[in-house]
Amino acid sequence: MLFLSRKFDELLEVMRKTRAPGGCAWDREQTIESMAEHLKNEADEVLDAINAKDRENLKEELGDLLWNIIFVSKIAEDEGLFTINDVMDGVREKIIRRHPHVFGNLKLETSADVVRQYRKIKSIEKSRNRRKTL
Repeated sequence: MLFLSRKFDELLEVMRKTRAPGGCAWDREQTIESMAEHLKNEADEVLDAINAKDRENLKEELGDLLWNIIFVSKIAEDEGLFTINDVMDGVREKIIRRHPHVFGNLKLETSADVVRQYRKIKSIEKSRNRRKTL
C-alpha cells in the first residue's frame, strides 16, 4: 500500500505545481463550477470505454476522471472548503457504514439482500442530511 500512497502523493504534487504561481495559467483560473463540464465529459468517456469493452482506453479515462476529482478537490482546498483527504475519509466512512455485512455483524445471504440493505441505509442517510439542511 505504501507504493500506492507514494504514487498518489506524486499525483497530488503535480496538481499543486500546475495550480501554483508559475504553473499553468488555465489551471489556476479554474473554479469548481468551471470544472463541472470537464467532470461530466470524463465520466461519459469512462462509460463509453466500458460500453465499448475498451480496457486500455478505460485505464486512460479513469486516470482522466481521477485527475478531475483531484483538480476539483484542490480548488476546494484553495478556497478553504475541504481537501482530498476529506473526500477520501468521507467515502471510506460511507462505504463502511453502507456495508454492515462486511464491517459489522449483519448477515446477508444474497446480492439482492445486499442491494436492499445498501439502499435502505442510503435512504436513511439522505433523509438525515435533508433534515440537517432545513
